[in-house]
Amino acid sequence: MEILNYTRVNRFILVGLSSNPQHQIPLFVAFLIFYIINLLGNTLMIVIISMYNGLHSPMYYFLRNLSFVDICFTSSTVPKMLIDFLSEVKSISFAGCVAQMYSFISLGGVECILLAVMSLDRYVAVCKPLHYTAIMNERVCILLAAICWVAGLLNSLAHTVFTFQLPFCKSNLINHFFCDIPPLLALSCTDTHINVIVVYAAGGSVIVGSFLLTLLSYFFIISAILKIQTSEGRQKAFSTCLSHLAVVSLFFGTGVFTYIRPTSTYSLEQDRVIPVLYGVVTPMLNPIIYSLRNKEVHSILKAAIQRMKKPNIGA
Repeated sequence: MEILNYTRVNRFILVGLSSNPQHQIPLFVAFLIFYIINLLGNTLMIVIISMYNGLHSPMYYFLRNLSFVDICFTSSTVPKMLIDFLSEVKSISFAGCVAQMYSFISLGGVECILLAVMSLDRYVAVCKPLHYTAIMNERVCILLAAICWVAGLLNSLAHTVFTFQLPFCKSNLINHFFCDIPPLLALSCTDTHINVIVVYAAGGSVIVGSFLLTLLSYFFIISAILKIQTSEGRQKAFSTCLSHLAVVSLFFGTGVFTYIRPTSTYSLEQDRVIPVLYGVVTPMLNPIIYSLRNKEVHSILKAAIQRMKKPNIGA
């Protein structure tokens, strides 16, 4: 590791997911496939929801926002990671590191709050169906979406400012595949207790607060589902809720494990893998779990495919 003075670091070196040269090509192929699936799935949802008037409801308004966030979220880290898999020296400029961390943390925060808002929307739809259109009107939806973006951007701004005002004099080697808070704090040669407090206070409010709101919403949703008379109706509703909760738990659980825990338990060698789950895998699964399994979206896709086949049949 290159020992540096208190002078400003102009460039960082990223360790990556693996330092073994034999792993680089297989990892490149795997993450390229993940990224392509992510882009195709989420772009498809944005196009479908935008084109079909039948999907212009609050639920699909938030799903379209989620797809857009997921595309940007993975794009903040994966393209650079793909380049690094094919590079001998995995470097990133100081400004690039700032931009990457700000983008990743802000978009992750937006997704946290957006998932909570989506669970709240489902709670109103299931538990207060007669008042749904009055409560979740267009103005409220726009306001909730704006809150997600403003809160996520401000949360990330706090983390970015407090992190990059530190002097990085121990090394310029980041033990990670992108610029993130824990590995950057490990490079600082000064006291980072204030930074840790900011992570717990701001990050904890966004991640834990959103997660608790999501769990509370689904608790009331499941309670309402139990009152459904037919067993078939209960089974379908439970299947949807459980799939949503599985993805939400994966996203929030890995986020909490990464940021909301004692610094003494950090293991940067192991923690490099955890962000792959909430930064790559979950955004890839979201369009499948939330949208493509939906009956309305499924029927639209089926009709579109049938229309595409008709000219071939005529030929």
